[in-house]
Amino acid sequence: MSYSVGQVAAFAGVTVRTLHHYDKAGLLSPSGRSPAGYRLYGEADLVRLQQILFYRELGFSLDEIAEIFKDPQANALDQLLARQERLAAEIARLERLSEVARRAIEVQRTGVALTPQERFEVFGEIAFDLSYATEAELKWADSPGRRESMARAAAHTKDDWRRLMGEATAWRAELLAAFDEGEPSDGERAMDLAEEHRLHISRWFTACPPDMHRRIADDFAADPRAFALVVPPSRQRPGLAAYLRRAVHANAARRTGADTDTGTGTGTEEDR
Repeated sequence: MSYSVGQVAAFAGVTVRTLHHYDKAGLLSPSGRSPAGYRLYGEADLVRLQQILFYRELGFSLDEIAEIFKDPQANALDQLLARQERLAAEIARLERLSEVARRAIEVQRTGVALTPQERFEVFGEIAFDLSYATEAELKWADSPGRRESMARAAAHTKDDWRRLMGEATAWRAELLAAFDEGEPSDGERAMDLAEEHRLHISRWFTACPPDMHRRIADDFAADPRAFALVVPPSRQRPGLAAYLRRAVHANAARRTGADTDTGTGTGTEEDR
């Protein structure tokens, strides 16, 4: 029995244009023609169409499907195994994103609601990059420290945020002054500022041992979005993030007696 292109499109749930495209791509050419020259699809054509739609549902491109059809016995299993691995990874990623969204909703529901004017009053130029926040949440989602930090942040009152940001503003001014005045990154002044930052995190968010503080500082030096959380772009200087990283590593070594890779440098040449 043969079917017209319109009939096949109707019961396969695709458009006539799609069938024409499959024909043009060499994936599904109708096995017959009517006396008037119209496409006619037979039972074998419908089986092939089901296979195409199956692979398309799994996310295969038309080129990949064509490759499978060249030798189904040799190509199909390997292609399906590889697709299954990619789908499993994508499912895991989406599940993590769903968890991020759930946690963000909880923070919004339990946190302090601020008007735009109040938010500027409290946070000033400090901006929270949503893409960075999402990546950080995915990266540290299983960390007890991350969970504690999120919970404590959600519990802060508006006055808490004002005091917190006031401390951060004063600390930032001291950091910029030390850098601009050429204080060495492994000197007492810079290390004391690093220690003050570590204690600030512990006081307001979560316990921050030296090793954790090193990882945080590494993020500051590696990702401008992270560093913008402590120094807004308008106040930054070239080399400042690296300077802070070295100061944090030097302070961690001072506290633990471990070696560090900070090297020596000042805010005059190397750090600029």
